[in-house]
Amino acid sequence: MPRRTRRSKRSRAPILVLAVLFLLAMLLVGNLVLNLPAEAAERFGTPASWLNTRQLYWYSALLLVQEKDLSQPAQPGGVEQEFTVGEGESVASITGRLWEAGLIPSPGAFRTYLLYSGLDTTLKAGKYHFSPGLSPIQIAQAMQSAVSSEVVFIILPGWRAEEIAAALPSSGLSIDPDEFLQAVQSVPADFAISADVPRESMEGFLFPDAYKLKRGTQLEQLFTIVFNNFNSQVTQEMRSGFQKQGLNLYKAVILASIVTREAIVEDEMPLIASVFYNRLAAGNKLDSDPTVQYALGYNDVQDTWWTNPLSMTDLQVDSPYNTYIYTGLPPGPIANPGLAALKAVAFPAQTPYFYFRAACDGSGRHLFAETFDEHLGNECP
Repeated sequence: MPRRTRRSKRSRAPILVLAVLFLLAMLLVGNLVLNLPAEAAERFGTPASWLNTRQLYWYSALLLVQEKDLSQPAQPGGVEQEFTVGEGESVASITGRLWEAGLIPSPGAFRTYLLYSGLDTTLKAGKYHFSPGLSPIQIAQAMQSAVSSEVVFIILPGWRAEEIAAALPSSGLSIDPDEFLQAVQSVPADFAISADVPRESMEGFLFPDAYKLKRGTQLEQLFTIVFNNFNSQVTQEMRSGFQKQGLNLYKAVILASIVTREAIVEDEMPLIASVFYNRLAAGNKLDSDPTVQYALGYNDVQDTWWTNPLSMTDLQVDSPYNTYIYTGLPPGPIANPGLAALKAVAFPAQTPYFYFRAACDGSGRHLFAETFDEHLGNECP
């Protein structure tokens, strides 16, 4: 009997060891499972607040297993790609197209991250440019911004350089207005609009248009895009038209800048151009208010670059831009003319008019006259 008792104790020892080991393993696994959310939060950020316990643990576990497919770029040596998210496009569609484009290595891992983080509900429609160095997590976060990777920068016809600069801070571009203005006055060597354009200022050649630009567009790139647009819009036919009127390109831009500021209605621009051509041919002064406004500069009281109305004192300002004092064209453009004004200067109307004044009906149109007496008769009651 004593021998049997000792054998029974020895036979139970391995079972106890296994039981202890199993219990320790269970405790270890349990501890690991309990730490899954904390581990995932440390690596992937705070989870969405609406996840239930089962979802939280499940997504946390998947993310930790798929971490490599989320933290590393899919194509480190690739090229930048444009990617557009459509309005109302589903997460499945977006994820699938990102995978097809080679921007993410695993659509499943990407979708898990979106669901875990809650970013699946806030993907923004828009056009993006994704660098090959972006990880899937960075791509997901980039698509949360309501700000597109592109901006539309608008230069309005008749704006002077200072007005363009003032539009930069709210444009989405990171170009400093002061640096822009300095560059306008410091004409680069490759400013190849035309050989007859003085290298003194780029005023007049900042072509008005709506420019779709990458948000990171730099100053030099902006000028290149704007100048290329000028060269493409001002056709050879128009340049021949300038020459036919006896103007080189630079003088044509000067006159077009005046026409731009004088006209409200585009279809009157050829008529207004004809008036100035007639005055130039007769050796008369242009007598253009916008040239005086340009000479006066910024009006602090009116908070504008274009003082209106002009006083008799204003009309006497001594400036080569004051066409009430000096004959001929001013020394440079007073604004950046639009395409309509440039075409009006290239192909003006043929009229006997020497005068025009604003119509009295508030339409923005003008009344044209051949003689000064007729001009006086067009004055508003």
